[in-house]
Amino acid sequence: MATEQEIKKMSSLHKEFQNLLEKDFKDRTLKENEIIKATVTEITKNFIVVDCKAKMEGMIPIEEFKNDDELAKLKVGSQIDVYLERIESFKGEIVISRDKARKMKAWKKMEKVFETQEEMTGYITGKIKGGFIANVEGLPCFMPSSQIDVRPLKKIDHLMNTPVKVIATRIDKNRGNVCVSRRAVIEKSKNAEIVEALKNIKEGDIVENAIVKATTDWGIFLDINGIDALLHVSDLSHGRVKKPADLVSIGQKIRVKITKIDEKTNRVSASVKALTEDPYESIEQKYKVGEFYKGTVTKIMDYGCFVKIEDGIEGLIHNSELDWTNRNINPGKVLSVSQKIKFKIVNIEKASKRISLSYKATLENPWEKIKNQIDKVNKIKIKNITDKAIFGELTDSKLSGMLHYKEISYQENIDDLKKFKKNDIIEVKIIEIKDEKIRFSKRALERDPLDWFKDNKKKVGSIITTRVHEVLKTGLKVSIDKDKKLIVTIKKSDLAKDSADARPEVFSQGNALDAKITELDLQNRRVKLSVKAAQIDEEKSLIAKFGEGATKSGATLKGIFEKAIGKKAKKEK
Repeated sequence: MATEQEIKKMSSLHKEFQNLLEKDFKDRTLKENEIIKATVTEITKNFIVVDCKAKMEGMIPIEEFKNDDELAKLKVGSQIDVYLERIESFKGEIVISRDKARKMKAWKKMEKVFETQEEMTGYITGKIKGGFIANVEGLPCFMPSSQIDVRPLKKIDHLMNTPVKVIATRIDKNRGNVCVSRRAVIEKSKNAEIVEALKNIKEGDIVENAIVKATTDWGIFLDINGIDALLHVSDLSHGRVKKPADLVSIGQKIRVKITKIDEKTNRVSASVKALTEDPYESIEQKYKVGEFYKGTVTKIMDYGCFVKIEDGIEGLIHNSELDWTNRNINPGKVLSVSQKIKFKIVNIEKASKRISLSYKATLENPWEKIKNQIDKVNKIKIKNITDKAIFGELTDSKLSGMLHYKEISYQENIDDLKKFKKNDIIEVKIIEIKDEKIRFSKRALERDPLDWFKDNKKKVGSIITTRVHEVLKTGLKVSIDKDKKLIVTIKKSDLAKDSADARPEVFSQGNALDAKITELDLQNRRVKLSVKAAQIDEEKSLIAKFGEGATKSGATLKGIFEKAIGKKAKKEK
């Protein structure tokens, strides 16, 4: 048994150890949710045991050390950063995390390098929708598919789980998201090389051995001493180029002139045509408007044909300048590619490098031939019939014109259009040619019924005898001439002086009616007749002849008319 003296000694030593331990804990300033230093005390199969200067040692799952090469370098005594979540859990254990410490540290560093655009090392660990997951110094980041390389990659197996250089392109502090780009690092490196290479060239330099890298419909990509340059299709030649691939092949060396260097984008533009003089500079001395020249058809479009006049100079023959008879003719039906033709220069626009040509000017002009055909009989072939007109083509010149329904007959009846059909050949007269448009007339082949007034010397105020041709509800249609070609409508209000006698139904077809010409406009083909006006004139005439004596003897107007009519009847007998 321990003696009383030994018990007192042990108690004294226990108190001393307790005081030392409390003093040690008092010196330890641990705070939760912060990164602290820890010393590795043991490495087991599943855990890394560390001393955090807390009441007890902490244990970290070994998986948190397998994301990089840290586990291989780790040994007892190594100091590492850990994230202190809780000083004491409900089990009385300290809760720490190496993974969270790494992420917090990486996030703080990420915020700094985002501002400076400093390069960092990351590992592409997996693929997700729209891109990849990249572990950058312990922080999972998103790398869009477009940012993995400068050009699309079919396979990225060689980049998986291998160190790659990246740059942070976007940080969302609220969500804790980071986007990184490998492409930006590649472009940055490439741009540095380009900037250095650009120091050796300048605008205006002539490069003898520019290498063709690729061709497109709109230009050629060149390699000029390691620098990518663009040769646009418009800079290949002073003339028109169909496809750049027709002029060069991949790998071919060509001579070009540096025309532009963009210092902001480091883009270089080159030109072939800049090596030679622009042929349009002296075009006015070589070619004159209105003169005829020869050339070769190079291209046929829907709107016209391009013609090569000489190397670097082309002109356009518009559809309207291909044929005299059809302004919208299909160019392919007139000319063909490689055909050598004669043409006339219509216009030269030196500033815009446009030349307008005419092919039809070299052909016989049918419009000149028909100038003397006005008022002469011609035959036309009906090509189309519309609601109000017939369109036909002259059989001898193939020129087209219009025959309006009012020019079919002097009756101006729209139903006359029904008498004709497509491809009929009819005789007409050309009555007008204006702005390359022709007007035909069929009725002009006959004598104008209105000439009856000239032949019979009738004018406004003349009394003429007509025959009822047709009874209408609103009046009468009467024929003036014997052939019944001159038909005029008399309104109901002009049929008689007395309204009771002005009813159309009291008249019959064939009745004779004396009427007065109240309007006669031969130019506008307007004729107006009035039976009422003729009766009033006759009344005035009888009053003037018999009225004075009849008044003195007390005779009535009716008696005067009967007496006058009776005398007239006796004379006729």
